[in-house]
Amino acid sequence: MMRRRTALLTGCTALVLALGATACGSDDPVSAGGGSKALSGQTVTVAGVWTGSEQKNFQKVLDAFTEKTGAKTQFVSTGDNVSTVIGSKIEGGNAPDVVMVPQVGVLQQFAQKGWLKPLSATAQQSVGANYAPVWKKYGSVGNTLYGLYFKAAHKSTVWYSPDALTQAGVQPPATYADMLKAGHTVSDSGLAAFAVAGEDGWTLTDWFENIYLSQAGPEKYDALAAHHLKWTDASVVKALDTLGKLFKDKQLIAGGQKEALNTDFPGSVEKVFGPKPEAGMVYEGDFVAGVAHDQFGRTVGKDANFFPFPPVDGGKAPVVSGGDAAVVLKDGKNSKAGMQLVEYLATPEAAGVWAKAGGFLSPNKALDLATYGDDVTRATAKSLIQAGDTVRFDMSDQAPASFGGTKGVGEWKLLQDFLRDPSDPKGTAAQLEAAAAKAYKGQG
Repeated sequence: MMRRRTALLTGCTALVLALGATACGSDDPVSAGGGSKALSGQTVTVAGVWTGSEQKNFQKVLDAFTEKTGAKTQFVSTGDNVSTVIGSKIEGGNAPDVVMVPQVGVLQQFAQKGWLKPLSATAQQSVGANYAPVWKKYGSVGNTLYGLYFKAAHKSTVWYSPDALTQAGVQPPATYADMLKAGHTVSDSGLAAFAVAGEDGWTLTDWFENIYLSQAGPEKYDALAAHHLKWTDASVVKALDTLGKLFKDKQLIAGGQKEALNTDFPGSVEKVFGPKPEAGMVYEGDFVAGVAHDQFGRTVGKDANFFPFPPVDGGKAPVVSGGDAAVVLKDGKNSKAGMQLVEYLATPEAAGVWAKAGGFLSPNKALDLATYGDDVTRATAKSLIQAGDTVRFDMSDQAPASFGGTKGVGEWKLLQDFLRDPSDPKGTAAQLEAAAAKAYKGQG
């Protein structure tokens, strides 16, 4: 899932879900009631943020569900403000059956409002068998599982131009300190080290989250994400100080801080992979590859590649993720068939449809990595799966939207201010805490 879009079974259960078999004494969960077209004549309405190529590729998954069950599907694009759009549809008596929710905070909000149906036993079995427990945690509210994570983003990837690094004579770095050192070498060879998309505040939260997860560790990351730890904590100030050293280094950032604040996400990718390169590297998620290929004709693996976001100060290499979770609305006109769609989305078969199309990662470890279309995507997917329970969901996506996900306010704005002037990490931490306290209080 590309957040704030310009834009990521084992045993009997596997056979039942993936093959439509009834060998284990239970009906095919996707066509319960007998027959391969048991949902013929029914329509399942699905809402999600996807547009463009993402929507087209998800439609291929929905078409495969239609082929399997006979059910027609209708996809409705919500735009980024999922919560408001779905709320108005429910109030208007026009609720979709399934929503692909891109933020943990929104999933929790929907559950707390009583809008969601708990996932079926079949879907729960699939999650238990084929997902790291962390994905069940992010899909649950209390002890109830409401969300099935179908599409994931790997947000701990640094993308680079192999030509730029080769010309500078540097190798992909093994540590964060080595990355900055390599960046200075790239800069000495004539290109800035990094393109930074400071106009999009969410990219700055991702920079912070990777540094913080590696430097402070997963326990503090979880505590800060839940606001059980204050943003004034010394660990936050330390991470901001680390990030600030990058932000204020004019050798490292293409065009300096001012230009970074006027560069959006696609623009940052263009500065590395466009016709007139200005930088050798751009940090963001696996979805950088799609922009480099689709918009700038780069061949992923040949003239666009990545290295994992390197470990900071002796910590472990971070794996920050995002994702879109399928939830079933109680008020949908056909929520029963909607639940069967979610059961289908839990199968490696469904994930394989989009994996073959490209621009997709699945947290489902039952999906054969060979299904992905290129070695770079396979490597990214393997990294996500192997991270297991050490994966941490994007922190700002876990926060109330007023703090972690709204343009011009909260964390997005304050980190833009910090990019503009990174001289006072302690002061920025205090401002972040004030904004977080207000937002979390409002949530409660």
